[in-house]
This record gives sequence, structure tokens and C-alpha cells, in this order.
Amino acid sequence: MFGEVLDGSFQAMRRNAKAMVGAGLLTQALAAIITAVVTAVSASSAVSLGEWARTATRGDITPMAIGLMAGAAVVTILSVFLSAVLQGAMVVPVARSVLNRPTGFRRMMSLARPRIGALIGLASLLVAAGIAALVLLAVILALFFSNVRGAASLFAVPLVLGFVAVFAWVGIKLMVAPAAVVIEELGVFAALRRSWELTRANWWRILGITLVVSILVGVVSQVVLIPVSLLPAVLAGVVSPHGGSGQDATLAVVLGIVTAVVGALVGGVGVAFQTSVMALLYMDLRMRKDGLDITLLRQAETGADPDGIPGREPRPAANAPYPGHGEAPGAWPYGR
Repeated sequence: MFGEVLDGSFQAMRRNAKAMVGAGLLTQALAAIITAVVTAVSASSAVSLGEWARTATRGDITPMAIGLMAGAAVVTILSVFLSAVLQGAMVVPVARSVLNRPTGFRRMMSLARPRIGALIGLASLLVAAGIAALVLLAVILALFFSNVRGAASLFAVPLVLGFVAVFAWVGIKLMVAPAAVVIEELGVFAALRRSWELTRANWWRILGITLVVSILVGVVSQVVLIPVSLLPAVLAGVVSPHGGSGQDATLAVVLGIVTAVVGALVGGVGVAFQTSVMALLYMDLRMRKDGLDITLLRQAETGADPDGIPGREPRPAANAPYPGHGEAPGAWPYGR
């Protein structure tokens, strides 16, 4: 049930705080560092930028705009790749929490390390597909506005809404693919097919849970970040009411760094919670479709594979005997 998913997500985060919150902070670290650097640079050079903008020509502004857009695109792609890898890794402590097995950051990464390549491949495919879809939408809209003109908006609005609906539908269908990559050790395309199969007949339920969790995380984040965003105006009047441009720039730099750090902390916790929900939904879908709950109960009773990942086929030890009364490797039914 929905309440059990939320409770299980909080419990998984509480029991594995170092692994999950630490990985969540890493996913937000790149954006936080870039935000802090941009804030510091812009605050320290606001006057020179203003003078440059007043005298710059269109030929000067265009290369700068292209460079900023290219930099933003590179940062976005890097953030997506980092998030894909770390969110895939965060599935490990959630799966182990189902059997009440704590997981540290080092163990989480050691268990997820063999699947990092597949996670990067999955992220690459999803990013490429998203970019291709956006380019296709832009080309179609450009054709509409260049040929239809006056009536283009009548077609553009339904087209954009339909694109958003299809994007959301496909996103929900492929949501648990990272968990399938890590836990079931599947390849990129096999994980996509597996996610598509697991979410069949559960799309609306997953959509509802995902929307509510996203709204919850967004509201809590804004409750924390709004007071932080008001600090510059408050502290500027208290700390340096008659300060010059140098004091204002220093205060802006300090507050920008503090805001970036607080934003990274809040974002890291939010990412960890959303990833925990996704991982629990994956385990729930496998219980409904594969009978994973029976396997987990048996694994909990026997204590088998205590250092592995629940839901993954355990590998026998190198010196473990073959099953079936100790037959030799060549004996029937293990030999020909």
C-alpha cells in the first residue's frame, strides 16, 4: 500500500543513512559546486559585466550565449550520468533493508561496482532518446509555424501536451530499469524490457505514487529553501546597511555558497527518498509477478548470502560442493 511504501522508504533511509544520503549528496554535488562558483564569479564581476553588456555588440553576445548554453548542456548531461549511476547503486541498501541488513557506503559501491558500466549505458541510451525526442518535437513545431503560421498554435498546444503525456507514459514504464540492471544483473536492453514487463497493469498505481512523492519532496524542499533565499535581503540590511560594493559582493558570495550547500543537502535527501521509493516499487512488482516474497522469506530463514543483494541469484562459493548429495562435477545430472 501507499503508506507502507512511504514508511519503508523512510526506514531504509534511516537504517542506511550514510550510504543513501551520502550518494544523494554526491548526485547534487556537481550542481552545487557549479552554482557556488557561478554565484561567486557573477557577484565579484557584476560591475564589469554590466559595463561590458552596455558596449557589447550582437557579434559579442552570440558566442557568449552559445558557450553558456553548451556549458549548461554539458553540466546537465554529466549530472544525469552521475545521478543514474548513484541512483542505481542506492537500490542496493534498499533491497538489503527488506531483510533488515544494514549497508554502508563502501559495501553499497562494492556491490554495485560490477553494474556501473551497464548503468552508464542505460543512462546514455535514455539521454540520447530524450534529446532525439526533443529535437523531433522542435522540428515538427518549426514546420508548423513556418507553413501553417496563424493557426499553428491550434496544433502546437495539443502536440506539446501529447508529447508530455507520451514522455510521462514511457518514463513510468521504464522507471525500474536501473533497479533491474543492478539487482538482476541485466543488460541495458534486457533491463528496459524487464521494466516494461514489470510495470504492465500497474502504470496508474506507479504514476500516482510517483506524483505524490514528487509533490511531497518539492513542498518540503521549498519550505526549507524559501527562508534561505530570503537571507540575502535580511542580512544585507543587518550586516552592512551602509556597506559599499565590496561588502555587498562578499556577502553575496558567502550567501551564494551557503544557499548552494543547503540546496545540495535538501536535494540529496530528496533524491535518496525518491530512489528508495523506486527501489521498493521494484521489489513490490517482483513480489506480485515473480513471487519474490517467498524467495526472500526463505533467504531470511536460512540466512543465505548475507553479503549479497536480495533478489539476485546468489553465486556459490568457489569451494562449495555441488548440490545433490555431493556428486562429482561430472556425475549425473551435472555432467553429460
